[in-house]
Amino acid sequence: MAENITDLTGRTAVVIGATSGLGRVIARGLARAGARVVPAGRRGPLVAEVCGEIRAAGGAALEATVDVSRPDSIKALRETVCGHFGGVDILVNAAGVTARRPTADVTDDDWNAILDANLTGMLRACREFYGPLKQSGRGRIVNIASLSSFVAFHEVAAYGVSKAGVLALTRSLGSEWARDRINVNALVPGVFRTALNAELLDNSERGRELLMRTPMKRFGDPEELVGAAVFLASDAASFVTGQFIAVDGGFLASGVNS
Repeated sequence: MAENITDLTGRTAVVIGATSGLGRVIARGLARAGARVVPAGRRGPLVAEVCGEIRAAGGAALEATVDVSRPDSIKALRETVCGHFGGVDILVNAAGVTARRPTADVTDDDWNAILDANLTGMLRACREFYGPLKQSGRGRIVNIASLSSFVAFHEVAAYGVSKAGVLALTRSLGSEWARDRINVNALVPGVFRTALNAELLDNSERGRELLMRTPMKRFGDPEELVGAAVFLASDAASFVTGQFIAVDGGFLASGVNS
């Protein structure tokens, strides 16, 4: 029988920001690959929903809430997971917020709130889970970056800066923690249609421009992100660290499309 090097059976995955959007899809995908999944987020009822979806599909899930703005909350999450499963092998950082506003009108509070949620909160999670990931001997961190890590999107400067920082943090930790057998990589999602953005994508000039700039001439299905996430979480990526994978229909590679 051929070996499946993307099998995650026996591993524990914590997905922070798993109650909606791409984080939720990734949590379910890791469970299908065999991992025991902790789909954490701030809203308890939504955490319970995701756990119910995973269990209904035959997977194992543990309910836990977390607020990445509070170090004590992330510590409590680590203690809960390690107390229940005995350790952590995979950490996915998918929590994030954004707000569209002319940059000249962005206050310090606006700016700091977005950087804290998207970048500093990610650092807190990586730092808190460093110990159990090192103990795992095959620790994996998958950070969710963005197209705006590379290119400017109109009137979301704080978000873009935070996501550019995600890549810098990924490279730094990937290099620093390689000696601890922790692989740190990032996913760069392209434009995926979700319930939250469908109206924008289908009925706005911004949506039409995003479609025009995507060589595949369609938006992604969130399930199309799962394969890359499982790859980075698995033994298949054992010699990959400090890198990113763009799952974007060709957006970042594209120049002129017509």
